Amino acid sequence: MAITDINAYAHLTAADIETLGAELDTIRRNVEQSLGERDSKYIRRTIRAQRMLETAGRATLFASRKRSAWVLGTALLSVAKIIENMELGHNISHGQWDWMNDPEIHSTTWEWDMTGTSGQWKRAHNYSHHTYTNILGKDEDLGFGILRMTRDEKWKPLHLVQPVANLILAATFEWGIALHDLSAEKQQLGVNPWQVASEPNKAFARKAGRQVVKDFVIYPLLTGPAWKQTLKANATANLIRNLWAYAVIFCGHFPDGAEKFTEEHFTDETRAEWYLRQMLGSANFEAGPVMAFMSGNLCYQIEHHLFPDIPSNRYPEVAEQVRQLCDKYDLPYTTGSLGKQYLLAFRTIHKLALPDRFLRRTAHDAPETSSERMFDHWAENHWPGIDPETGRRRGLRSAMAEARATLKEKARQEKEALREAKRALRDKARKPRQA
Repeated sequence: MAITDINAYAHLTAADIETLGAELDTIRRNVEQSLGERDSKYIRRTIRAQRMLETAGRATLFASRKRSAWVLGTALLSVAKIIENMELGHNISHGQWDWMNDPEIHSTTWEWDMTGTSGQWKRAHNYSHHTYTNILGKDEDLGFGILRMTRDEKWKPLHLVQPVANLILAATFEWGIALHDLSAEKQQLGVNPWQVASEPNKAFARKAGRQVVKDFVIYPLLTGPAWKQTLKANATANLIRNLWAYAVIFCGHFPDGAEKFTEEHFTDETRAEWYLRQMLGSANFEAGPVMAFMSGNLCYQIEHHLFPDIPSNRYPEVAEQVRQLCDKYDLPYTTGSLGKQYLLAFRTIHKLALPDRFLRRTAHDAPETSSERMFDHWAENHWPGIDPETGRRRGLRSAMAEARATLKEKARQEKEALREAKRALRDKARKPRQA
């Protein structure tokens, strides 16, 4: 099962968690008080750079009957779409730049270059996902309604096709997100999903229609004789943007270490426990400045979940402080290379497509799903607040290290027992032959 008691799982006392929450509040306050000119310059430079890249890409596609021009134009357009989606659309819609009071760069006015409306996305993502992050039955982004990403979700025969569904989702990610957000808005507003002429459906149809006409009718026709090449370039740029956005999102939400939680935990959750849930329910991936920029700084997914409305250019400095807090409280800071984090999520997608009887681990100690019950077999006093030998706090990170060592030793003993059983059978079969 998912985590029900976050205090027990994290091996922290209620006082520890409240102190951790106060320290995170201080980090937020310090960043908010230091926002100023360099931050506003950053977002305005980003907007200019994105528009210049898109303009250059569109202009190059006028000559796209030449292969070199097609490749260059498609590359420029792909980069422009990624920046607009990740660093601009996503982060501006989170309200990260609302403090500037610029009507153009504001969460209430920005409409991104995606199929779905930013309004429907904000209702489904900003509220549902960031409030109920990884809470089963509350967070609609936990598998996006089509993937089984935790064995807490009951297996159904339909899950056998989720490896194929995952590929389709990756290629059509903007449509998958748009339809997911549309469904979430209908559910929140109590709209009948079969009511075709509902307001959510109308808003979605208007936005999706504009996107399709823009990318696949107007821009191709503007390039005249090169319209076919422009059509292919637009489709390719959208595909590249979809695949990149999908990879970034999955690396931040579904690798091992991004934990899941039950509704029971949420009923009396404090703000400090909300902070802790964000830290335990998210994952980062390692990136240099360029990759961080191209991911909308969502390589710092832990920091984004802690402070979703703080400007993304501040996440690198915040990450250093969050790491220090993880060291101080002996908490894991889940990160790894982009390839490693995605492969872990990819493995979970394929593994959980199978019924539970084919899985070796339990729902309490599996790498992709764990709970506080994985520590049940240890005595309560096994984890004192402070290690008397080292003087350091002993928390979840130390507990998990010992759990892995215990599981490894258990596996070794099981293999040894199996070998002994095989030897005994061979000896038993040999005695009649000797007689």
